[in-house]
Amino acid sequence: MRPHTEQHLVSRIGWLRAAVLGANDGIVSTASLILGVAASGADRPAILVAGVAGLVAGAMSMAAGEYVSVSSQSDTEQSDIAREKEELASGPEAELAELAGIYESRGVDPETARKVARQMTAFDALGSHARDELHITATTEARPVLAAFTSAGTFTAGAALPLTLAALLPMELVGPGQAVGSILFLALLGMVGAKAGGAKPLRPVARVVFWGALAMGLTAAIGSLVGTSV
Repeated sequence: MRPHTEQHLVSRIGWLRAAVLGANDGIVSTASLILGVAASGADRPAILVAGVAGLVAGAMSMAAGEYVSVSSQSDTEQSDIAREKEELASGPEAELAELAGIYESRGVDPETARKVARQMTAFDALGSHARDELHITATTEARPVLAAFTSAGTFTAGAALPLTLAALLPMELVGPGQAVGSILFLALLGMVGAKAGGAKPLRPVARVVFWGALAMGLTAAIGSLVGTSV
């Protein structure tokens, strides 16, 4: 008989969050930048320069931001694990009782909880406390480098879509075409993210489309205002 294996969606939460956030920011920020510059009356070379600069700066900002943020989480996790290791060395019986208490709080009777705690401590004391007391597992632990590369890569992929529209659309259609195309990209992203996360698509799609359209509309309005005042 083949072993029973399961793939739970929670295992995707780390990379899925970074991927969706990166692609969404890439589309929204680059499309908004392009629309703002186009609304000011700039020509295509200026629009493309602004779009490429936004792509590069945004990708690096996403990578740095995710790395710093997730590194802080990782530092906290490692600090807690180091403290737990010291407590296991200085007070093993107290830690054993603590672990047994955790199992009791989950519905295990005291005698069985004590037996389980002893067995888990003998097998992997630090790993058991990290998982059951600190709630740190291989699935949820912070991965700064992975988060940074995922965010930068997906931001670049997202930003490339409105940038391609700016390069290919006739100048008279850059504004409306960019707006419509980017909203469609955002809707598609919301659907992909929802499917990957096992959620219904309506609310995720509505969220990304609403905030993306708002950002693009405000930026285009400011660009138009600046363009007519200079």
